[in-house]
Amino acid sequence: MRRYDYKKVVMCNDSQSGLRAIIAIHSTHLGPATGGLRMWPYATDEEAIFDALRLSRGMTYKYAAAGVNLGGGKAVIIGDPKKDKSEALLRAFGRFVDQLGGEYITGEDVGTTLADMEMIFTETNHVVTLPKHCGGAGDISPATALGAVVATKACAKHVWGTDSLKGRTIALQGLGAVGHNALRLLAEDGAKLIVADIDQQKVDHAIAKYGVKAVDPKDIYKQDVDIFAPYALGAVINDETLPQLKAKVVAGAANNILAEERHGDELERRGIVYAVDYVANSGGTIFDTDRLRKGGFQEERAWANVRKIYERTEEVFRLAERDHIPYYAAADRLAEERIAALKSVRLLEPARLPH
Repeated sequence: MRRYDYKKVVMCNDSQSGLRAIIAIHSTHLGPATGGLRMWPYATDEEAIFDALRLSRGMTYKYAAAGVNLGGGKAVIIGDPKKDKSEALLRAFGRFVDQLGGEYITGEDVGTTLADMEMIFTETNHVVTLPKHCGGAGDISPATALGAVVATKACAKHVWGTDSLKGRTIALQGLGAVGHNALRLLAEDGAKLIVADIDQQKVDHAIAKYGVKAVDPKDIYKQDVDIFAPYALGAVINDETLPQLKAKVVAGAANNILAEERHGDELERRGIVYAVDYVANSGGTIFDTDRLRKGGFQEERAWANVRKIYERTEEVFRLAERDHIPYYAAADRLAEERIAALKSVRLLEPARLPH
């Protein structure tokens, strides 16, 4: 925590409902710490704490790089979402969030749903991802997909001088909610697609609807394509997969694409352009947090800000070239410079008297 300047970690226990949860707050320099609630059957408490810490720091950088005035936070519930989730457990978690008085705002993540957020919303107003009938943006996967696709186009322009994806071959890994939306957008742009997913039903649907080619998931990395597009798990750029890559661009919506930072260095050495994951996949975050801005959720404004990921990606490229650093380091620097600038401004602001 000292090394990465975390603000706090809150351990939550409610014996009656069975809730065991961790809320990690990395930073509130830009605004309230915000980030999703993940439910997962972690093997140990230490594993859950580490995941919450890692994810909350990632949210700080995501919001800062995206130009969103929020800090980084994340929460995890220890348990199997298919077996352990209950109304009592979710509402108990909501009460813990409410006790933080707005310092942390929660949302949907792996193992939780919009319906879960609505349940938590009964106990606290500090929930960002909500159904439309609760005043939220609803399903944010189309926005996440759009942001990743415009980041891909920015990469294409950087490599080939045009952001058109017509005729470009793309290996798309993962056909979940975001991957399926991205598949539609890429197909509409005229890209030639090769897909892979562990769910054969999703693969069959993609073949029937878009006429794509499908390969075994283990073979997706070695396809002779222009762009490798990860939309599933993280850490997919690693010692095993890097030697297989033939693509000139890596761009998708998966979180934590690099297994380690040194793999970002290796992408740079190989001349592969990388759309830094937390910039490329920030569309959903930008879209659903629009409701926290003045005037409440405004759909047109939200979509316009998602499309600005194109310019953000170009900004990362410029910073990387200016400072002669890899893309991942340039994105970190972009985020850190914004945090530092606004942190100093906030420190200089006069104290505000309560109304």
